[in-house]
Amino acid sequence: MSHFLEQRLQQLGTDSFRAAITGIRRGLERETLRIHSDGRLAQTDHAKALGSALTHPLITTDFSESLLEFITPAQSSIDITLQQLTDIHKFALSQMGEEQLWPGSMPCFIRDQDEIRLAQYGSSNVGQMKTLYRQGLKNRYGSMMQAISGVHFNFSIPAEFWRLYQQQLGNTDELQDFISTQYLHLIRNYKRYVWLVVYLFGASPVMCQSFLQGRQPKYQFQTLGKGSIYLPYATSLRMSDLGYTNNAQSSLNISYNSLPDYIQGLRQAISTPSPQYQQIGVKVDGQYRQLNGNILQIENEFYSTIRPKRTTQSGERPTCALKRRGVEYIEVRSLDVNPFSPVGISAEQMRFLDLFLLYCLLEQSPLMTAEQQAQTELNLRQVVTEGRRQSLELLDAEHPRLMLDWAEQIFADLMPIAHWMDEAHGSDWYQKALKEQYQALLDPAKTLSGRWLGQIMSLQRDHGCYALELSANYKQYFAGQQYRFYQQSQLEQMAAESLRQQQQVEQADTLSFDQYLQDYFVDL
Repeated sequence: MSHFLEQRLQQLGTDSFRAAITGIRRGLERETLRIHSDGRLAQTDHAKALGSALTHPLITTDFSESLLEFITPAQSSIDITLQQLTDIHKFALSQMGEEQLWPGSMPCFIRDQDEIRLAQYGSSNVGQMKTLYRQGLKNRYGSMMQAISGVHFNFSIPAEFWRLYQQQLGNTDELQDFISTQYLHLIRNYKRYVWLVVYLFGASPVMCQSFLQGRQPKYQFQTLGKGSIYLPYATSLRMSDLGYTNNAQSSLNISYNSLPDYIQGLRQAISTPSPQYQQIGVKVDGQYRQLNGNILQIENEFYSTIRPKRTTQSGERPTCALKRRGVEYIEVRSLDVNPFSPVGISAEQMRFLDLFLLYCLLEQSPLMTAEQQAQTELNLRQVVTEGRRQSLELLDAEHPRLMLDWAEQIFADLMPIAHWMDEAHGSDWYQKALKEQYQALLDPAKTLSGRWLGQIMSLQRDHGCYALELSANYKQYFAGQQYRFYQQSQLEQMAAESLRQQQQVEQADTLSFDQYLQDYFVDL
């Protein structure tokens, strides 16, 4: 363990710090495609029984009508969060007839990208803008990339911890400024070490060949079954340049050295014209094709493994919220859907992420140059495509280093954090979660990607056939579950209320859509 980290942990060894850290709050956003029982993408509208995708707090859609997103409110109990997510899955499936939920990140068989219908949010200005943003994504990148699913892990450290921590460090800034600075400190380290999360939790080493849609593959894929392709040592094709990344953004240098730097970098990308996207046109023959012709339409188009976040008010842009009120929480975006969990993530994963994010906060985190940030991206790409190759080397401060040796060091640093967290909770949950992941470090076949590819190869099944089998099993599993946090009547009432709220939003509009868009971007 580094002397710096050891010193930090000694400073946190009081009852006050241990009591404060138990208040960590977490929220989940799980994406999943609606499919028919034969594995085809559902072409139906978002069910009215699920409420309004515009205003429902728990159930919405992402890019397409068929890509559901389930959201849990921030909670300090991992068990309650997973109960909530389970109840949401159960309710949604009960309102979907014969349809099922796809259990993985890379999509089912899709014959043509036009099968992927853009998500619809009603006639309000804000609803039209959400659909138009998706139209822009389709015109810029195609729809296939947008059919990929993931899990976002939202993480916030309690205010009392921040107050104590600021005192311990002798910092005299405004408390919110201190909090924002510390979250950016955490984010820089996350960027440095995210490859370890992708090694352990990447779960998409194989995909349906239809995903390529005639594109010339960059990689030397191997075939499996009738229509599956894979890379032998891959961890997450979702995180590769085939998946949820954007080569057009590779030249962006969004800095995480300070919150003003981050905000300025995003705003510059949103306001800088892109010759490539300007060729698409914005409003052609009276029809919008995208929100604008700039490098980014809005902040959400910036694909990153992690984001600093602040809850926005109605009509407020994310960078405006960050500038006005600082960082409130972070959103981890590098998680594949765990196909071995009915809800796409496990309690053990969440506890490991707690430890990993606290490590990123407590360890030293120097400012990063553009070159150093590019190096972290290179390490991530290496692990995405070759992470389970045991001789894989990464760059540590420009020096080659065996990935497994580097990971061993990080695990050694995580162990005292696990002890501290278990002392705080009066449990051994964190040490158990760490030991479970350490087994996956020793044996790549025990990673999620190793298990998924191993299962398919041992069964000699197509990726799609095996995923469909799991999908059917999970539908049956949720049907047999009892509601544990919500009641069915509560969820029905929330759906009905969200539909009423959408009507109110639509009736309250007074501006034309053109004027609404102009006003939205006025402070850039």
